[in-house]
Amino acid sequence: MQNRITLAIAVATVAALISRPAQADAPPPTISVTGEATISAPPDLAEIEAGVTTDAKTAREASEANNAAMSKVLAALKSAGIAEKDYQTSRLSLQPQYTNQNRSGPSVLSGYRATNRITVKLRDIAKMAGVIDAVTAAGANDIGGINFTVSNASKLLDHARAEAIADARRKAEIYAKAAGVSLGAPVSIAEHGSAVPVLYRRAAAPMAAEAAIAPGEETLRVTVGVSWEIKGTP
Repeated sequence: MQNRITLAIAVATVAALISRPAQADAPPPTISVTGEATISAPPDLAEIEAGVTTDAKTAREASEANNAAMSKVLAALKSAGIAEKDYQTSRLSLQPQYTNQNRSGPSVLSGYRATNRITVKLRDIAKMAGVIDAVTAAGANDIGGINFTVSNASKLLDHARAEAIADARRKAEIYAKAAGVSLGAPVSIAEHGSAVPVLYRRAAAPMAAEAAIAPGEETLRVTVGVSWEIKGTP
């Protein structure tokens, strides 16, 4: 009987060990830092928003007048050498307009407002001032934001990425030295940053002479998080 009890205990112990989940190995100690780098480059692409807003007594009059004015704007873009693939409609609306002659009374329909806006991509920034003046002279009275970008931003960022890693290592070595340890191999690298666009906005206004446009430079920024294994005392 005693042997049977001992054998039963042994079997139960083995079964418990088999059913117990294996404990995962503890991750190695690490030093985690963030590295940053920036690079500046002149933009070589731009986008502008241009459109026509027309008010009239009836919806039909507003639409017809707006379509006629927008046709002139599109013709001006074509004359300026802008390909059709580089501009597209970004907003088209027809809305009633109301006035309230008596604050205590109901609003009164006063007319309609038609709006047609397009986004124009400029592959030659040197043409921007001339294009803005051309479309305003043709009747555009709604000039929106101007966006400058760098077309080869990803390629330029490759250099910044290398600098960001070097910056992260520099910081990690400072921490390691202060803690009396040395760095091992990096165990994780994660990029957290991307290009930061430069935005330039201009209010709509008739322009008799060429508009003064300052594209400036675009700043591209990369941020990486890197973790290094701690080897121990140097």
